[in-house]
Amino acid sequence: MADPARILLPFDDQLLTLPESGDVLYIRPPAILPQDFLEFSHIVCEQGFKPFSDCLTQENVTVVPTALGEYPMVLVALTRSRAENMANFARACRMVSADGQVVVSGDKTDGIDSMLKTVKKVYEIDGVFSKSHGKVFWLTPTTPAPAEWELAMRPKRNAFGYMTAPGMFSPEKIDVGSEMLTAYFDKSVKGAVADIGSGWGYLAKNILEKCERITSLDLFEAEHAALEVSRANVIDDRAAFHWVDVTAMDKPTEPYHTVICNPPFHQGRAAEPAIGISFIAAAARIMKPSGQFLMVANRQLPYESAMEAHFKHWEILEQNKAFKIIRARRPLKR
Repeated sequence: MADPARILLPFDDQLLTLPESGDVLYIRPPAILPQDFLEFSHIVCEQGFKPFSDCLTQENVTVVPTALGEYPMVLVALTRSRAENMANFARACRMVSADGQVVVSGDKTDGIDSMLKTVKKVYEIDGVFSKSHGKVFWLTPTTPAPAEWELAMRPKRNAFGYMTAPGMFSPEKIDVGSEMLTAYFDKSVKGAVADIGSGWGYLAKNILEKCERITSLDLFEAEHAALEVSRANVIDDRAAFHWVDVTAMDKPTEPYHTVICNPPFHQGRAAEPAIGISFIAAAARIMKPSGQFLMVANRQLPYESAMEAHFKHWEILEQNKAFKIIRARRPLKR
């Protein structure tokens, strides 16, 4: 697990000092900021992952999904995507003011060493601090970063005609499990529909094309960038787009007849079935008693007990060596 306090160590050792004025921008910060961030006079957090954004908002800091403007210092925390990391670094160099510093922190498993090696080919590094299986490095950019670093994250059409970008789920090809699920988009799907964890919109686009009895489709997605891209893939007046933490959704005023889902199963590198289980619970909260929940999941993930806990009836419609399709009905009152 990344050490959220590592990025503060150069400040603690007085190797870095805070700007005398202006906001500090922090790109992709953790959900909970270490206590020492209280010493920052004002910090703007760019966090497009809604669960983290919601946590940061409670800490009384400014949170935006996409930052604009100029800042005297920019902090960058690495993610699992090299393309995203290089693009965020390039943006930091573009948004930092003259003589301002960019500070980057990341784990070895997130590629901090290879990133530092790449950056050294373009910039002179002001300092490096190693700690907790990772590094912090900082520099004062004097020239723009190579254009291809930022351009690599620009959404573009994949071979199947969908707009996607690196770092999103299955950006280059259609996920096999999602494609399996579309076989069950039939005449039983009608009225108000919800796609929870909608990603870049593959399931939403297909269900709207196959099911003429749908009156509305709400796409709920936690990653802001994926939700924005889905607007280009799902062009239908029945569709509405919501940047939401699905696991925290309340029961709606008008429940849904059908809920569809290919739930995420990890935030880090290891599988975390609890995420999918929380999506199952959310589906039960937001659907009609007479409705249905259609979900695809990796076969080995233990979701059956969650189905038992949240639905009166459920069945496995199809399974192979990799995936299983589950349909659930009659959500239990909690």
